[in-house]
Amino acid sequence: MQIRLLYDFLYFRCSIDYKEMENKYRFTGCTISSHNFRCFEKLNKEEKQLLDDNSVNIQYKKKEIICKQGGFVSHIMYVEKGLAKVFIDNGEHSLVLRIIPGGTFLGLATVSEEHNNYQYSAQAYVDTEIRQIDVKIFRQLVDQNSEFAREVIDILSSNSIQIYGRFFCLTHKQAYGRLADILLCLSDHVFMKPEFDLPLSRKDLADLSGMSSETVIRMLKKFHEDKLIDIEGKTFKVLDYNRLRRVSETG
Repeated sequence: MQIRLLYDFLYFRCSIDYKEMENKYRFTGCTISSHNFRCFEKLNKEEKQLLDDNSVNIQYKKKEIICKQGGFVSHIMYVEKGLAKVFIDNGEHSLVLRIIPGGTFLGLATVSEEHNNYQYSAQAYVDTEIRQIDVKIFRQLVDQNSEFAREVIDILSSNSIQIYGRFFCLTHKQAYGRLADILLCLSDHVFMKPEFDLPLSRKDLADLSGMSSETVIRMLKKFHEDKLIDIEGKTFKVLDYNRLRRVSETG
């Protein structure tokens, strides 16, 4: 019953969240929501033990497929550490929906019993550890623990709002703004510091920002020349955060 109510309430919750954020929310191509994850904190001792007894940690190597579009859903996945991408593919073209850092659910939308097949694929960008939770147990906890269910709703709501902003940017922002979005997203939400070693290839950056690899390489060179960023091999450093933010906002 609670799972059915979850999706009914989600649309209502999204509309409330959007109105609350309307004046301060900045549309961005970032793929990561700003929601503060507190899901497991809502479980009591017995529920946490039930979750532990019905979950297992799996190690995935860089570029290894974590789940395949069309595959049968048997687990809810939680990224313990690492970095992964979620994408859809039609055999000719692929579109990156999100990048998933550690401390984030992967495939939470499959909590609904109406979705028994993955509507997307996921692949590890780097060596990644995934906690697989039996989907039936996860649904059971959603049914019996209203605070846990509310947190799941909040996560889904926040993810939806973020995706709306991302696709607005992909369709309305110019190329420089879209690339600035991704670099700021990596700095602010993935590595959480201005200087980081980037495990993504130029092709990965192109897929995230909806451009060709050649365009991304040319724009990174321009950002470097304009002293917005510094690049040395795989090491990126944001030199002028405020100017890069302005490029993101006006792109």
